[in-house]
Amino acid sequence: MTAKQYDDLDNTVLLQLAQRALSRYPFARQGKLSLLCRSENATFLLEAGGKRYALRLHRGNYHQRADIESELHWLDALRDTGIVVPQAVADVDGQTVQSLQLDDGSVRYAVLFHWIDGDMPTTEVDPRAFQQLGHITARLHQHSKSWQKPTGFQRIIWDHHTMVSPQSHWGDWRDAPNLRLSDHPVVEEAIARVGSQLQAFGKDSSRYGLIHADLRLTNLLLCQGETRVIDFDDCGMGWYLHDLAAAISFVEHHPRAADWVENWIKGYEQVAHISDAEMAMVPALLIQRRIQLLAWVGSHAQTEMALSLGPQWADHSVRLCRRYLETHELPVGA
Repeated sequence: MTAKQYDDLDNTVLLQLAQRALSRYPFARQGKLSLLCRSENATFLLEAGGKRYALRLHRGNYHQRADIESELHWLDALRDTGIVVPQAVADVDGQTVQSLQLDDGSVRYAVLFHWIDGDMPTTEVDPRAFQQLGHITARLHQHSKSWQKPTGFQRIIWDHHTMVSPQSHWGDWRDAPNLRLSDHPVVEEAIARVGSQLQAFGKDSSRYGLIHADLRLTNLLLCQGETRVIDFDDCGMGWYLHDLAAAISFVEHHPRAADWVENWIKGYEQVAHISDAEMAMVPALLIQRRIQLLAWVGSHAQTEMALSLGPQWADHSVRLCRRYLETHELPVGA
């Protein structure tokens, strides 16, 4: 596998960068900093002054500073509607995005967020948890469709080319571990069919707009009956029902996946209606996401998430591509 990995900095260097970012926050200087996880970015827990914070240290060559500032604008607007989402902490100069220059001249960005409490549901919970996921996603979409974006707003684009082409944001799906060369034609055929369907479907504002793009159970927190949403790092312009496909990321092959999809839709329609034309696109969006994740696994092969998938994950992906091509069933499940 020759895929360029998402990050080549070790944990020691990342910790040093995180400490540099926190030097802009006087209250944090005596705090305790610890690495929580490395996935798309490195996330640290800061404990200072009896409070907790999350420090997000961005990977390189992904978002521009204006992209991150635009994300924070959307979060502020969502919070004004009563949806609980992360809130950035301003530094001594009122800045919410820190720029950290490395020895090679490259720049990493960091954002400190107030901590959000809550319990993260898992795939072992009642499938009805996906109703909550669909419900809150519909609220985000309602806001997206009505919100007047500020001047200069820019976010990443999620379309067919940027998700599953060899030049996609996450790399080339052919670099996925354990994906057989003999299975490439099946994936290529699925990509071509999805592309044809999406071209006909189009990008009307009722179908395509600002989405979370990674709203799965790991980015949902439940606290005293309230649903809270975190990790908007991948938010950008995409098809609204891509958020349904993203909801079952990595576990599309799970035996209960069809129930999860059904419950997500049920929760969504408690808030907003899904048109027949959108429903007809669900299989294509589901398989497109799975192929997109093949690319992600290839370019993030050393992350805990990628390593946890096991050697059969690529085979399941190919099987789901065949189901999409050969049947009218959803490309999910065992």
